[in-house]
Amino acid sequence: MPPRKTPTERQKRLGAELRRMRLAAGRSTDYAAGLLGVDRTKISNIESAVRVITPERVRTLACHYACSDQAYIDALADMAADRKRGWWEHFRGTLPAGMLDIAELEWHAERVRTSQVMHLPGLLQTEDYARSIFGSVLPPMPRLEVELLVAHRMQRQQVFERDQPLDYIGYIHEAALRMQFGGRKVTREQLNHLLLASERDRTVLRVIPVETGAFPGAGHAMLYAEGPVPALDTVQLDSAGGPLFVDAESELARYRSHLDWMQQSALDASRSRDFIHRIACDL
Repeated sequence: MPPRKTPTERQKRLGAELRRMRLAAGRSTDYAAGLLGVDRTKISNIESAVRVITPERVRTLACHYACSDQAYIDALADMAADRKRGWWEHFRGTLPAGMLDIAELEWHAERVRTSQVMHLPGLLQTEDYARSIFGSVLPPMPRLEVELLVAHRMQRQQVFERDQPLDYIGYIHEAALRMQFGGRKVTREQLNHLLLASERDRTVLRVIPVETGAFPGAGHAMLYAEGPVPALDTVQLDSAGGPLFVDAESELARYRSHLDWMQQSALDASRSRDFIHRIACDL
């Protein structure tokens, strides 16, 4: 199979986990190459996601690296076995790769938790609201690019329609609820859309009122995607240069602490719905 030119974040994560496993075992690339009967360069390419690896070879490496976490090994083998093209691949070459990586991350997540301060959650946006956000950047984007981004954002909502709908918890600051992107009518329709979404069995929205005061992570939006095992959790952060993906355990622990604080401090789901309803009625 030819080498990959642009591996996805998920593919990179598999390679990085295999490297972490090897280093934890104190093994060299020469040792790994000997196990698989390949050149040591191929091991480097596998660990950088340039080359693919089969599930069987993942298990071989894990065995000889003395990894005893079977659930973790099974999850890595499943990642190696997944060669299907997701719906987001239709946008490759027309949208930034980072946008596609977000969709792939959400699709494979066991549960997603987000915190939003200025914008409402991307997975729960209406077309008009999303169009207003994408249309307000400087320098202005071409209209076709804006429409592609809107279409991609709408298709991300497929995670709620699949056979096993995504478990989703969204923490939304009051400021994001009151920001009128697209004007009063668009904002009112967007808030009503949130209310409908919050009635789904697996979707929970929690509001952080302004009187709560300072809170951890107030300066940015955050998406915490839980993997099949905790070691494969991922945090996605927004930045001016595109999405950032974080998977170091120390960083994951920090963002889990942020979400735990929000769990304790935000309004419960029922009061949050009432809160959103009141803001919508005032528009």
